[in-house]
Amino acid sequence: MSDALWCGRRFRTLNVVDNFNREVLAIEIDLNLPASRVIRVLERIVAWRGFPAQIRTDNGPEFISASLADWAQKHGIHLEFIEPGRPMQNGFIERFNRSYRQGVLDMYVFRSLQEVKERTEQWMTDYNEQCPHESLNGMTPVEYRLFHGNHPGN
Repeated sequence: MSDALWCGRRFRTLNVVDNFNREVLAIEIDLNLPASRVIRVLERIVAWRGFPAQIRTDNGPEFISASLADWAQKHGIHLEFIEPGRPMQNGFIERFNRSYRQGVLDMYVFRSLQEVKERTEQWMTDYNEQCPHESLNGMTPVEYRLFHGNHPGN
């Protein structure tokens, strides 16, 4: 996703969500997010959650890079790309992105990346720990993960 600070400077977000329990694993925010940065974010997640079996993503340059493909292959992760122009093939993340945009990006005027990061961290905690999801039988993402234990790819 992308947005702009009060001064007009554009920034990007990398949103990583677990499809199993709808938990937000990371929202990385910076002026640009090249493949090397995506890999660092994924490495942080892997240290906490283990390697996934698959990662589904769009066809952005950071995702179709040789370095991300090499990293995924090295760790036995299948990269699943949606078809260009077909965002509903990754419908949950599209819905999540809308929620994040409405709850954070469109709700506030940010003067710095630090403000965006702080508000995003607060929102992520609420989303994961306080907001029940109908698709999770009324549980929060964290409750669902704890109730159902580890799952394949977690």
